[in-house]
Amino acid sequence: MSAPSLALVYRGPAAQPSACSDAVADLLRCSSRGFEVRFVGPHGDLPLKPEILAHATIYAQPGGGELAPAYRRMRKHRSTIRQYVADGGRYLGFCLGGYLAGATPGFGLLPGDTDQYIISPDATTRDTHDTIVEVLWRGQRRRMFFQDGPIFLLDSDAGAMVLARYSNTEVAAVVASFGSGRVAVVGPHPEATPDWFVDSGLSPEATLDLGNDLIEAVMCA
Repeated sequence: MSAPSLALVYRGPAAQPSACSDAVADLLRCSSRGFEVRFVGPHGDLPLKPEILAHATIYAQPGGGELAPAYRRMRKHRSTIRQYVADGGRYLGFCLGGYLAGATPGFGLLPGDTDQYIISPDATTRDTHDTIVEVLWRGQRRRMFFQDGPIFLLDSDAGAMVLARYSNTEVAAVVASFGSGRVAVVGPHPEATPDWFVDSGLSPEATLDLGNDLIEAVMCA
């Protein structure tokens, strides 16, 4: 039996609280791929360096925190992450990790950019409090945990695969190519565990299958 593929999950001040990183790690471990997971970054057990990324099948950037301060902490890794993906790696971004895949500011991995869902026309929520949003995921209506997540503004000729849209038709999850690699990003939180919902006074929704679908989509050649 071959050893499981390695997934690296960022853990540090650009993804707070640490439960955000933990939930992504658990999703990757329990996915159909059964990744071996290691944490990279200031609070991880490995540094976020090219020689570490070179051994990974996928790199995941969790949610947690605000874009501007997070990018100030992550911009020194911009070229490293871009080169990793361009050389054939996979980038997986959740909420803030989706914002960071954009361009203003961000790693510039998407064929387009990002913006806030809460300011888009006909958004179902206008504040940053934890809530549930409805999306159409591969044609199925699903309810997902949400906290000020992004929409993805794609160039018209992007050739990207849209997995999900918010109820106002803005893109909520997408997979796209970057160089020889692939990028998968999502605005809501498919990795959310039941305690996320309960702690926010919300009824839990089971969405780990959507997280697995996102992983499978980015891993496909």
